[in-house]
Amino acid sequence: MKDGNTIVRGIYMDLCAVVLCGGQSSRMGTNKSLLQISNYRVVEKIVSELKKLTNHVVLIANDEKPYEYLKVPIYKDRYNDAGPLAGIESAMYHVDAERFIFAACDMPFVNKHLYEYLLTYAGDYEAIVPKYNGQVHPLASIYSRNCLPVIKEKLDAGDYRVRSFFDDIQLKFVTLFPNIDEEVVKYHFFNMNTPVEYEEAKKIAEELLKQQH
Repeated sequence: MKDGNTIVRGIYMDLCAVVLCGGQSSRMGTNKSLLQISNYRVVEKIVSELKKLTNHVVLIANDEKPYEYLKVPIYKDRYNDAGPLAGIESAMYHVDAERFIFAACDMPFVNKHLYEYLLTYAGDYEAIVPKYNGQVHPLASIYSRNCLPVIKEKLDAGDYRVRSFFDDIQLKFVTLFPNIDEEVVKYHFFNMNTPVEYEEAKKIAEELLKQQH
């Protein structure tokens, strides 16, 4: 039985969840995925949440050492300096799964319920991409491995835009998230790229902790 075999809302799926740990973190000044929020590092929280969806969780990181303690498979980009599109390609190249759930390493409050809802469209589309408050989130999306050939084609041509392959696949933009609390949705798409946003993330985490008690 494959690691990624799981049932989401009654539907059998072969899933792999991927944390993209690339990027230079230049605006943050340090590796944002390893920053501490409450009692956990950001990457730990993301991995923990994704494991609620599938046992098959991997990291894409060109520097493996900081993440070895997580005890999950780690793969490097196969295309140098090609941005997050190379991370998406690497996951699909290295992992045998039908569907890939992606999370960027600067999204500390990703929530399984949003991914579960996106997966309800999986039977009809090769990419399910959330769009929240007018902003598209390609690094918090779900892609079929059918996307791999066209992604590789774009990378080989030097087109490193994350959305470069969107016109060549069956894609669904999802803008509404019914039956999911608005606060959960808002925080799911919160990402931190600067020290100011990191401080905001710590405050959000404290508030969420208070709500649990």
